[in-house]
Amino acid sequence: MPASLAPSLARDLPASFVVFLVALPLCMGIAIASGVPPERGLITGIIGGIVVGMLAGSPLQVSGPAAGLAVIVFEFVRTHGLGMLGPVLVLAGVFQLAAGALRVGGWFRAISPAVVHGMLAGIGVLIVLAQIHVLADGAPQAGGFDNLVAIPAAFFNFVSGSGDRTGAIVVGLVTIAAMIGWERFRPARLRLVPGALIGVLAGTILAVAGGLGVKRVEVPEAILSSLSLPGAAEWARLSEPAMIVMALSLAVIASAESLLSASAVDRMHDGPRTQYNRELGAQGIGNVLCGLAGGLPMTGVIVRSSANVQAGAMTRASAVMHGTWILVFLLVLPWVLVVVPTASLAGILVVTGWRLASPAHARHLLARYGLVTAAIWLATLVMVVVTDLLTGVLVGLGLSLLQALPALRKGPLRIERDAAPAAGVPELRLAGSATFLQLPHLNEALEEASQGKAVRLGVDRLHHVDHTCLEMIADWAARRRASGTRVEVVGGSGRLRETLAAAIKPASPAPAH
Repeated sequence: MPASLAPSLARDLPASFVVFLVALPLCMGIAIASGVPPERGLITGIIGGIVVGMLAGSPLQVSGPAAGLAVIVFEFVRTHGLGMLGPVLVLAGVFQLAAGALRVGGWFRAISPAVVHGMLAGIGVLIVLAQIHVLADGAPQAGGFDNLVAIPAAFFNFVSGSGDRTGAIVVGLVTIAAMIGWERFRPARLRLVPGALIGVLAGTILAVAGGLGVKRVEVPEAILSSLSLPGAAEWARLSEPAMIVMALSLAVIASAESLLSASAVDRMHDGPRTQYNRELGAQGIGNVLCGLAGGLPMTGVIVRSSANVQAGAMTRASAVMHGTWILVFLLVLPWVLVVVPTASLAGILVVTGWRLASPAHARHLLARYGLVTAAIWLATLVMVVVTDLLTGVLVGLGLSLLQALPALRKGPLRIERDAAPAAGVPELRLAGSATFLQLPHLNEALEEASQGKAVRLGVDRLHHVDHTCLEMIADWAARRRASGTRVEVVGGSGRLRETLAAAIKPASPAPAH
């Protein structure tokens, strides 16, 4: 073994097993929440680990099925059938490949954080409303409002319905309690053992030891042989407008979630930065393969990625090996899946959805960026819940554009570079209005700023900076500080200067989904 490989493998190997333990219950739970058999979630985890792991532009990011897309997939499968998911997913992957080839990956960073986190919070609400029914061994309804209205009936069925509804509720609650309790009180030496795994183990042991007649995960006798390529009839339907809209929706939402997750992962380590267009292309290849193999839509996922970084991963080998462990499990131990109660997996997703819907990010937006930005978060959340995911995102983007219009009247962003000022410190002079519409241009200029002991941001003629650019500047300044470069704000006055100065100083991290 080469000497240079040994240190990284010594850290990547245990990290890969930690990520595998986190991913296993999530892959199955997200599949069931999406209205598809659990093995299809595991297929996506395998492709996301082995294939996308080798190609990814973000080496430490882990890809697989995402809870954020479960709601939209559930509705699509209910309306158009499981057979159409594969062709639509292939088309979505082609859209992502084209976007990567056209180098539009950086533009996804320009999506307002208020919109992104409002979308995730709305998805969290939808997941909780749907999984409440699964906790009682029931079936979720088609939409969020329908699930909310049906909760009283679910309670009635819990009291008087067929099957062991009481046992299912107890299993789900034990799963939730074990997961949260473990994450809060686990011993330091066992900190890498994931709470989701402990929760599923607790719920499963209770169901088996108690002989409870609750619903279990259904697994076909020959898992891989049950998967087949889409037929000619399904491919022919790709020309329908509804299929094209669905593929485009999946491509946009999955790409935004993947690249925003990659950006968050970059803030967790000091290794190579994400190559956004390469990451977008890798996600496209992954979704094409998932469509052909019968998997779920794939994104980069922050929970598994953060577990990977925290477990000490150094290279992409960890993500690749985690996919290999899922494949081995699927081939060698599929009988383990049939003892897992669906209520236990629902408990894991209730916790996941609750965390996505947390108002902590809204409080962060309100405190740092004001009422209007927090209102965009809330409007996006509400529209996702009462209409659909795409409508909610479009409403949020429209509101973000309206918020930016008054600032644009003061002139677009202009950037001047002074590499040899009198003080001997490189300086970037910003003028006009910095909004999300100019974020790729600003990001490029900041990344090209000279490395050294210090760099200055001159803001004498800067009239406005929105929260999207502020968060990007804060991220850039944090990475420069980590590399030994001091970032200073010079010129300007009043609230704008204070806001910029606060953004580049070390601060407690924003709430993370």
